[in-house]
Amino acid sequence: MASRSRLYALTLASAVVATAGCAPQDEEPTPTATASPSCTKDSLPTRTPGKLTIATDQPAYEPWFRQDKPDSGEGFEAAVAYAVADKLGYARGDVTWTRVKFDTAIAPGPKNFDFDINQFSVTEERKQAVDFSAPYYLVRQTVIALKSSKIAGKTSLADLRGARLGAQVGTTSYQAITDVIKPTAKPQVYNSNDDAKKALQNGQIDGLVVDLPTAFYITGTEVTDATIVGQVPQVGVPEAFGLLLDKNSPLTRCVSGAVGQLSEAGTLTGLEQKWLAQVAGAAELK
Repeated sequence: MASRSRLYALTLASAVVATAGCAPQDEEPTPTATASPSCTKDSLPTRTPGKLTIATDQPAYEPWFRQDKPDSGEGFEAAVAYAVADKLGYARGDVTWTRVKFDTAIAPGPKNFDFDINQFSVTEERKQAVDFSAPYYLVRQTVIALKSSKIAGKTSLADLRGARLGAQVGTTSYQAITDVIKPTAKPQVYNSNDDAKKALQNGQIDGLVVDLPTAFYITGTEVTDATIVGQVPQVGVPEAFGLLLDKNSPLTRCVSGAVGQLSEAGTLTGLEQKWLAQVAGAAELK
């Protein structure tokens, strides 16, 4: 679990970057992690005046959302989305949800939402096509396998080099395979985690790479004969989830400011403890 101070430091830095991205080149951005007075419901240029359109994928998985119902506010990301909306002045009834596939959301081009929340890791490559808010969660990638798999119980990256591994397309889970684990066999790529889970259950892959909270949910609820092998080591800047917006969106600064306020107040930490408390375990692969 990420510490509050560590997440806030990243949040502050990202908020400054987001502000800089919207400022004219001849002006010095003001470092801040809070929303400015202009970041109000009446002044924000949302897709529908007075409303906030938030996107996520379908299905929306546990523990990020409960029972594929983002409008319930149940689940970590659903709760974060409504907390951000509240900071911007939008009541529950002012929020509209829409469904957008993960790879569609990160692709270049106009968006049909104000922001999308769907475990989007902030990367330099993605920032060429879309904007990100300040981070709301620090994440680790994790390998899961069937208990009968040859890699179950392994403790090192070297033990996984000969394994057949898979992940969802366009995710940092897939990048963790290619850049950190570096198996000898080409990783398998799937359109969704559902497809990847089926491949794992059918023995088409030895291991599946997903983020840590998702790994706990899959092994505890969906594929109960699977186990967590271990966490993939963090390399470089800690991986973080951010809210995704259209490139050069006029909302980016205000949304980042709202996330910064939630981090500074300890709200994000509280939501982590409520919805993601079980992710504190899982040993790191050496």
